Amino acid sequence: MPNPSLRGLQAFEAIGRCGTVSAAAADLGVSPGAVSQLVRNLEQCLGLTLLERRGRRVELSSWGRLYYREVAKGFQQLSHAANVLTRARNETSIVLSALTSVANKWVNRKIFDWQTLCPQSSVRILGQEQEPRIGADQVDFRITYGRRSYVHEHVATLFTDWMVPACSPMLIAGRSLETPRDILTFPLLHVEWEADYKASPQWNDWAALVHADGGQKFSGLSFTLSSSAIDAAVNGRGFVLAQVSMITDEIASGSLVVPFDIRMKLPESYYLAWDRAALEKPFGQKFHKWLLGVARQQEQMSAPCPGSNRVK
Repeated sequence: MPNPSLRGLQAFEAIGRCGTVSAAAADLGVSPGAVSQLVRNLEQCLGLTLLERRGRRVELSSWGRLYYREVAKGFQQLSHAANVLTRARNETSIVLSALTSVANKWVNRKIFDWQTLCPQSSVRILGQEQEPRIGADQVDFRITYGRRSYVHEHVATLFTDWMVPACSPMLIAGRSLETPRDILTFPLLHVEWEADYKASPQWNDWAALVHADGGQKFSGLSFTLSSSAIDAAVNGRGFVLAQVSMITDEIASGSLVVPFDIRMKLPESYYLAWDRAALEKPFGQKFHKWLLGVARQQEQMSAPCPGSNRVK
């Protein structure tokens, strides 16, 4: 059996929905004769009588009523799909997903600059560790790290961060730190990165960098989120080996200090992934360009100044 033509199905669905050939013709913007011909062709294709003609009136036959119920479902679904696209295109809200600590300590701080630039826009920020299915999960943009970016189709590098020891001023008040190695005598806060990331710098790596005994085990509290470890450091609980991008505000306010600015580079970069349809939103392309620009600035801010990373 050959496949019915879409125009024939449209004509038949319109008759069933509107009740008469004339009303169906008006709905489709064609002549009644064209509608009748399309339905006759559909009947020939199916080998069934869909309409029963009673004088000048037509009614759906028993086969027609059965067929209409199923055809109507398809056209309702097509209409729903079109409405979904229309709402998505007209929706001004941008949904940005990011790793939790990145959302808390980087995105949530930078986003105020975006709002100043585009006050009419609306951005929803989601902090989540699991990678979303961009588009399917109603996420427009995603900031992720390292090899996790491989699951996304459209991806660009954002920046590579550096880590530096930081603490609350009250932790070292009245104490004299003469060399970077003195930091290792204080309580140390650790961040446990997930196993699917490349190994990130830990305190034993930083100890080796400053010519201390990097082979020894450094005890202390461990956190699964960088943001939690940074908050603990702000509260005077110890030194944290923090990402520079995440402590900019704390350094500026004086709630964290860096006694020795000796940095270690992360082994992988942060990435921006996006849904191509998001670029069709009113502020989509501009938001995409803004994020990449902010990331370029962060790349320069996170990297140590030439000569500043030397250990004496």
